Amino acid sequence: MLMEVTAPAIISLGSMPTTGASATAQFVATQVERGRRLLQNSFAFRMRTKGVFGELAQTVEECREPNWDGYGAQPVSDITYQLAQKFLVALPLGTPRPSIGAEPDGHLTVEWYRSPRRTLSVSISSEGELHYAALIGSAKAYGTEPFFGEAPKAIVDLIQRVIAV
Repeated sequence: MLMEVTAPAIISLGSMPTTGASATAQFVATQVERGRRLLQNSFAFRMRTKGVFGELAQTVEECREPNWDGYGAQPVSDITYQLAQKFLVALPLGTPRPSIGAEPDGHLTVEWYRSPRRTLSVSISSEGELHYAALIGSAKAYGTEPFFGEAPKAIVDLIQRVIAV
């Protein structure tokens, strides 16, 4: 099945919080998550076709040992790798492919770069914290968000601002 979607902005179909305990509420939540997974795995939307998970795996492999940079860098842990994968999967459908990097403190970095004055860097720690910094024109934004399996709204909003035409 070929599906064509035209959308000027990122499509957000994040998991809806379920406050109901009924069988119906659980069924709806399960179906929403199933639909989201199907869309993510579709040829048109999945980031795997964009190579981001391959780049992530390669970066982790290159930075798995202590002192990987020759200046005493900490290794990237399996936990950090798993959190980075989950973060990428949690991004709204249609999010442009970020570039992947590693930091000397063992964090992984996910970056969106449009120009020197339109960039966002998200650092993923093994503690499940997302440290971010963005430059959008003359405006700066930075902070830390906890990662609980959902892409934080503050970061999704910054991605949209960085990639906006």
